[in-house]
Amino acid sequence: MASTMLSLASVSPSSSISIHDTHKGKIKLGSLERSNLFLKTESVGRVSMVAAVKTSRFDGVTMAPPDPILGVSEAFKASTNEKKLNLGVGAYRTEELQPYVLNVVKKAENLMLERGENKEYLPIEGLAAFNKATAELLFGADNPVIKEQRVATVQGLSGTGSLRLAAAFIERYFPGAKALISSPTWGNHKNIFNDAGVPWSEYRYYDPKTVGLDFEGMIADIKAAPEGSFVLLHGCAHNPTGIDPTPDQWEKIADVIQEKNHIPFFDVAYQGFASGSLDADAASVRLFAARGMELLVAQSYSKNLGLYAERIGAINVVLTSSDTAVRVKSQLKRLARPMYSNPPIHGAKIVANIVGDPTLFSEWKAEMEMMAGRIKNVRQKLYDSLCAKDKSGKDWSFILKQIGMFSFTGLNKTQTENMTNKWHVFMTKDGRISLAGLNLAKCEYLSDAIIDSYHNVS
Repeated sequence: MASTMLSLASVSPSSSISIHDTHKGKIKLGSLERSNLFLKTESVGRVSMVAAVKTSRFDGVTMAPPDPILGVSEAFKASTNEKKLNLGVGAYRTEELQPYVLNVVKKAENLMLERGENKEYLPIEGLAAFNKATAELLFGADNPVIKEQRVATVQGLSGTGSLRLAAAFIERYFPGAKALISSPTWGNHKNIFNDAGVPWSEYRYYDPKTVGLDFEGMIADIKAAPEGSFVLLHGCAHNPTGIDPTPDQWEKIADVIQEKNHIPFFDVAYQGFASGSLDADAASVRLFAARGMELLVAQSYSKNLGLYAERIGAINVVLTSSDTAVRVKSQLKRLARPMYSNPPIHGAKIVANIVGDPTLFSEWKAEMEMMAGRIKNVRQKLYDSLCAKDKSGKDWSFILKQIGMFSFTGLNKTQTENMTNKWHVFMTKDGRISLAGLNLAKCEYLSDAIIDSYHNVS
């Protein structure tokens, strides 16, 4: 019987497949015996046609789900509606809804150019001038923990990287210890602890009935947690709710954490950006430190200096002695080395230059007050618009009680879908909106969308 030779484009030139009559049933693979090919045979009359399908060793990798926050921006960009609003991502915008580079940042960068600073590697722990500045901003330069050198500070890759480094430290030196996370919390917190191998559970925080803090539930859950747990707290401007404990409530939270021998772990992403005051926004952290408690604090300069893409932040660990601080810092460096080797220099020098120069530092505080003030004005205008337009008697005062760039509207998933599909307001499904992406001119339009979604969609 005659045989037919087929040359396949997907096969290397030295490989071929011999197709014989069906009754012979032979296929010569030649060098294909060692290749990663799947052969599919289909009979056509007396000739079997064999197709080679190249397979991958990575075929078992599934498609990852889209990021719930960053996906909002992608959907916003795809929309062509003129009235569209992007209230998803937490990034500051001007009243014209444009990205904003702080003037003080531009000045700091110009200084760097004038000095002709190089791009050499930083040490593993980061820029020394930055680490000193960031710890002093957080705790206060005259704080005993600073003067007694009881803080181990390592520059991190913004807040996310700093949290991740701390989580790796917890997993290695406190194996089996649980992290307690507020419900709800920033979407990446759970991912960070999951990837670090740190088990976590949630404590009650948000009360949907009052659109406020479930303080009793929070205290009860912290009390019920295993002794020695790491309690993740938002230092100010809780994300996503914008709901912060009062000073008296912070005292009671500290009481319970001390009673249970827990370790507080603060995420401080908005110092100075929430209230406009660096000191006021650090009050919760300083309260815990003043009690002599050991604690962890992750910092970020994405919001308060607008350095989103520079990935500049730090992890601080407050210890009982300077000797312990030296040892802890050495182990944080040991963990950082195989992760990313050392941190980037540009953002660190911007922060160090601004904080280290009295004139630039004053200008920065003024710009922070301006940004925080714009968001407060938008929050007030949104509240006023809702009250004026909604005749149902619903109490919208929770909007004014919240702080920072976010507001938790209380809208459910179906209602947020109505916001997007009907009103072209792009937001996360948990009902959070970023007031930084809103301006005074669009407050009334947003109020119409919220009122319609709240009252007409279940």
